[in-house]
Amino acid sequence: MTETAPAPELREGHQRTFLHLLLSTLVVSVMNFTVWFAVTFWVYLETRSVFATGLISGIFLVSIASTGIWFGSLVDHNHKKTVMQWSAAVSLLLYAGALPIYLTSPEAEFRDPGSVRLWVFVVLLMLGVVTGNLRTIAMPTLVTLLIPADRRDKANGLVGTATGVSFLVTSVISGLLVAAGGMYYVLLLAISVLALALLHLGLVDVPETRPVRLARDQDGAGVDLRGTVRLVRGVSGLVALIVYSCFNNFLGGSFMALMDAYGLSLVSVQVWGLLWGVLSAFVIVGGLVVARIGLGRNPVRTLLLVNVVLWTVTALFPIRSSIVMLALGMAVFMLMMPFAEAAEQTVLQRVVPFERQGRVFGFAQSVEQAASPLTAFLMGPIAQFLVIPFMTDGWGADNLGPWFGTGADRGLALVFVVTGVVGLLTTLLALRSRSYRRLSRSFAGSGDDVVEVPGVVEPAVDGLA
Repeated sequence: MTETAPAPELREGHQRTFLHLLLSTLVVSVMNFTVWFAVTFWVYLETRSVFATGLISGIFLVSIASTGIWFGSLVDHNHKKTVMQWSAAVSLLLYAGALPIYLTSPEAEFRDPGSVRLWVFVVLLMLGVVTGNLRTIAMPTLVTLLIPADRRDKANGLVGTATGVSFLVTSVISGLLVAAGGMYYVLLLAISVLALALLHLGLVDVPETRPVRLARDQDGAGVDLRGTVRLVRGVSGLVALIVYSCFNNFLGGSFMALMDAYGLSLVSVQVWGLLWGVLSAFVIVGGLVVARIGLGRNPVRTLLLVNVVLWTVTALFPIRSSIVMLALGMAVFMLMMPFAEAAEQTVLQRVVPFERQGRVFGFAQSVEQAASPLTAFLMGPIAQFLVIPFMTDGWGADNLGPWFGTGADRGLALVFVVTGVVGLLTTLLALRSRSYRRLSRSFAGSGDDVVEVPGVVEPAVDGLA
């Protein structure tokens, strides 16, 4: 199996380029996450509908799953910097288009979860957020372009740190902005910051060669889903990794649909936003730890062991209706997430040729996220109409209630407990599987071969040692 070429040692200028791109991605991610968090908080506070918040999560996840492969082809066939610029510009235009709708709509329209104008407004904002996913796909390919192979796990840790910083800032400001002025201040800030981010990115010089544009009938042209699938199947164990991540996301869709409703049933929106700000600091710590020590010799094993911890925590934190237990559980969850994300990225960067990494990252994301929309769409109505009544005045309240508690929040908690147990059992089975051993061997054996990474030709200083 071929490895994505160790880029030659980084020049100091290439190190600065990587840091500038990381900063740009951080700033834009902050604004996109702020819009996403804020609109979810705001819709729940306006409508008090768990179904509505679940639907927002479903819109997001359907969009991510359906655009990943196409976005990946855009990353492979265009300059990465150009893709990042267009991503920010389209998000900016969508947010600007949503602002007049917000300003001209009667307040009563936004209190009705069935309002057409409400959902036009929400969809515009979520499309702006989803367009930012182009950067999520482009950034790992830029790590391959600019960072030597033996230090990419640490660079991926820095990317995880940036994600943590974005959640930290997002969680604090989204709750405060919604409390202060609904979505008005959120949109003003997003439009202003994205405009500044576009100006900054225009000044960054990325050392890329001209992307290869193939004829439509040539192998590798366009989206090339068939060729991408063939490549993924050619790496022993990689299909199993993607399927495992897909199932994980199927379970994780319950978080997307129900976590905000669960948290807001325990504390106010201001406290909830501030709490996530504090919790996001643990993502920063986790990312910095990865950047410092790496992922070990077998990132595949690291990924699965991290998931053992994550699913165990998921099964335990909802046992009691306590914001303290929720905060402790989420602190562990946030601390370990950068290890999981960096591990999967490091594996793909090593076993997939550079010129196809955008499509493979997009394909993996689309497949992995394909199950999440189903969960997100289902969990809202299931929780609202089945589980909550079950734990309020049904069989669950009578038989589980004496020790587990009763009410709407305990119904949501029960969903999290079941999700955690199923996820833990699945991960333990994956650790004993033949596919796990095969992918570990593929990763270990890929270091012997080298494929040239286009665009990085000068030697570099020890930027990430």
